[in-house]
Amino acid sequence: MSTAAAPVRTLRTGTVLADLLPASRVRDVALVVGGAALTGLAAQLTVPVPGSPVPVSGQTFAALLVGTALGARRGFLSLALYAVVGMAGVPWFAEASSGYAMPSFGYILGMLLAATVVGALARRGADRSVLRTAGTMLLGSAIIYAVGVPYLALATGMSLGQAVAAGLTPFLIGDALKAALAMGALPAAWKLVGRKG
Repeated sequence: MSTAAAPVRTLRTGTVLADLLPASRVRDVALVVGGAALTGLAAQLTVPVPGSPVPVSGQTFAALLVGTALGARRGFLSLALYAVVGMAGVPWFAEASSGYAMPSFGYILGMLLAATVVGALARRGADRSVLRTAGTMLLGSAIIYAVGVPYLALATGMSLGQAVAAGLTPFLIGDALKAALAMGALPAAWKLVGRKG
């Protein structure tokens, strides 16, 4: 009596989660628009930080998730759409804000770059295991801060040290929690689709 193991589909590197959907231009447009909308919705989940013009929000997690799931090109386009539409006046930045004349706008620019980088890494399999996903999320967060904190300093007249204290330090615990969530969700999604194949 032999037991047959369930077939496991081999998912090659070079594929991101979005590539598992049937390919079409409509799919790509829907993914880009959906990624921008997800980021805008997540941005409304905010908690003010005393002494900082930057709130804790869900938009950074959404931006990294969008980049990882969609890949570099679609991730970039999605976050570019999010940024352009928000600059045009749609109030879907954190705390229902819009425009580019706010001290936290540098974080949005950082998210655009981070989504592109994590998307490129995801194409190389960086979202397939817990440890690689952790590294990818940490790198993406570092890119967001590398753009956002100096922008905050310039926009507010803070010193770099003050900008780090107001725009980086209060967010580290939340970012660790977001990375932990991604570390569980993304590899689990790959295992799930591999078993369904």
